[in-house]
Amino acid sequence: MRVRMILTVVLAAALLFGLGAVAGRTGGTPAAVWKESAETARPAAKLPAAIAAYQERLRKVPGDWTTWAALGSAYLDQARVGADPSYYPKAEGALQQSLQVRPGNPGALAGLGALANARHDFAGARTYAQQALAADPYSDTAYGVLADAETQLGHPAEATDAVQHMLDLRPGLASYTRASYDLEQHGRRTEAIALMRQALAAATEPADIAFCHQHLAALAWAAGDLATAAGEVGLGLAADDTVAGLWQLRSRLDAADGRLDAALADLDKVVSRTPTVDALIEQARMLTAAGRDPGPALRLAEAAHQLFVANGGTDDLGGSALALASGKVEDAVRLAEQEWGRRQFAEVADAVAWSLNAAGRPAEALPFIQRAEALGQLDPMVAYHHGMIALATGDRVTAKLQLQLALSLNPHFSPIDAPAAQRTLTTLEP
Repeated sequence: MRVRMILTVVLAAALLFGLGAVAGRTGGTPAAVWKESAETARPAAKLPAAIAAYQERLRKVPGDWTTWAALGSAYLDQARVGADPSYYPKAEGALQQSLQVRPGNPGALAGLGALANARHDFAGARTYAQQALAADPYSDTAYGVLADAETQLGHPAEATDAVQHMLDLRPGLASYTRASYDLEQHGRRTEAIALMRQALAAATEPADIAFCHQHLAALAWAAGDLATAAGEVGLGLAADDTVAGLWQLRSRLDAADGRLDAALADLDKVVSRTPTVDALIEQARMLTAAGRDPGPALRLAEAAHQLFVANGGTDDLGGSALALASGKVEDAVRLAEQEWGRRQFAEVADAVAWSLNAAGRPAEALPFIQRAEALGQLDPMVAYHHGMIALATGDRVTAKLQLQLALSLNPHFSPIDAPAAQRTLTTLEP
């Protein structure tokens, strides 16, 4: 019975990923970055006890390289759930100690790859993942690290191939969620939802269940299906109301309903739990929409950015967003272009395009916004950017089509930009 179930799952995944089904395999995502791990790892409530147990074990057996690797991964989980990059050096120290005790062990190498991904060193993450796979070709964890890195580097065929290996080795929560995201990137929303529902069926921990509902809600939100998004958010919060991403989505739903005070209250929960640059910039924009001062949120975002960098992270994309929000347009262009030099991912292309347009260089922006759409993902914010860039170049036909697309995907995609899209569209009507 067990073998039969596994075969059924593998065949279902093969229908989506096998036989060259994804464009990336034959050569031929707001734009969502997989900012969280595509697997939820240890529940947050269990992390302190796990870390303490590993530390106690290492006091007794300091040469236990597997526990050193496990401790490093637990520190990385702690950094993720609390958006606290001060755990990155601790994770690195433990993982390096594991390698010192047992050189070349795949667990530590995969852990260092995951750490590199968290720090946005995606080229370094790819190298670590490849080293881990050389030591253990059957490591689904290493393939997950590789998939995340190749995605962010802008290598869709390689990312899909890594996800397929993951599915082949271990169909389950981690592989289904990554596969869903890969499909989403290629504009295959229906199939992405189907695989995320398989991930939900495989989830057992409350945090994992909430994680799956969060991404189902995000898929619905991007398509303007607000009722489904609200339902998924409710189910996710019922499973685990500490997941910040669910409150962030609820904030957007509240804003879509015109309840900006409720939206800001939801965002307060987000930034109190995970004070990331992205969340704080979103809070600043919501404050602006509500007619309130965004300055404090932007200053906290700058502090969060500095903390990330101080602990080994590289985030010129976040730096560019901060510069643009603060009116430092040329800095925004420079930082976005620096990030593009490291990785040709869709969200980076969008950031380069939008900052160039803000700097009055829409003709230079146009190729980048087209790169942001190249894989086929339909994102209302990217469509809005394309429309405004096209208008700035004098192409009113494309501007009208792209703004109509943005509003047809989700007429409430942003409390600031959706009304701007609607106002601009009225000026383009004959």
